[in-house]
Amino acid sequence: MRTTTEIVLPAVGEPESLQVRVRELSRPGPGQALVRMEASGVTFAEQQMRRGKYYDMPAFPFVPGYDVVGVVEELGPPVPGQPELAVGARVAALTKTGGWAERVLLDSRDLVAVPDGVSATDAETLVTNGATAWRMLFRTARVRPGDTVVVHGANGGVGSVLVQLARAHGVRVIGTASARNQGAGAGLGAEPVDYRGDVLAQVRERAPQGVAAVFDHVGGRGVRDSWRMLAPGGTLVSYGSAATRDRAGNGTLTVLRLVARLALWNALPNGRGAHFFNLWAGKSRRPERYRTELRADLEQVFELLRSGAIEARVDRTFPLREAAAALRHAESGTAVGKVVITPDA
Repeated sequence: MRTTTEIVLPAVGEPESLQVRVRELSRPGPGQALVRMEASGVTFAEQQMRRGKYYDMPAFPFVPGYDVVGVVEELGPPVPGQPELAVGARVAALTKTGGWAERVLLDSRDLVAVPDGVSATDAETLVTNGATAWRMLFRTARVRPGDTVVVHGANGGVGSVLVQLARAHGVRVIGTASARNQGAGAGLGAEPVDYRGDVLAQVRERAPQGVAAVFDHVGGRGVRDSWRMLAPGGTLVSYGSAATRDRAGNGTLTVLRLVARLALWNALPNGRGAHFFNLWAGKSRRPERYRTELRADLEQVFELLRSGAIEARVDRTFPLREAAAALRHAESGTAVGKVVITPDA
């Protein structure tokens, strides 16, 4: 029987409260695959989870890790209708939790092939971030070539992918960031705006008629300005509440208040739309459709990476047993691109 080394979040606490655990793994059952982790990411979700503020998070203790890229080590008995896999294939999966582990048992239907020539670390930067960015741009906001959009946090993990995907499809991007980090977004083709100034005024100066879409992970009071940036027919896509990350209180209530505000705006008869983006929406109600769409989206993102149309933005890698340091670094505000966890040496 195989074992796995994994990182456990035991309760609300600082990153240093993370624990290392070794346990036995059962053999893959029907339709399952045992995947040896090559890379897993640190996302904003883990930052919220350690504070007990992530919406729909599991009960403590649990293993964090929103996504994983790895190699198939063993397959369970095949199930009719499931995609064919081979031992040794490199695959990626969204997991929500469980990715910070040496080995992970996964449903074969949730695995997406990583193209030859794409490294595990590079692919990892585009699993959660790539799926989120692609779906927000082309399924929620439905941006088109020639549109102008605003990306808040253009230097961050999701933000940098949003910028690249938009630019690759002929979309003009205005990207907000601190003065220190503006160069990262500008290097990808975004027009920089300093978020410490009057962001609404700066955006209106660059786009007097308004913009086609705003992608806002910040939430808080600033979401009102994001709404005001829209042109008639424009779409606000909210996908987080970073502004309230360190505030005391119930994280679920924060999200519900934000969703209620967006629903109210969406009902106004002014031709603009407001949406709260949830990467997992539809999986429980229409699982096969969700998997089909997600696979198609990730395959397109991976192909753009393989062809060089977009690039992987890796800030820093940490070995699995240093997951606490990885989480602390991701929360420092200095990361440009993705913080990645890799296997121990």
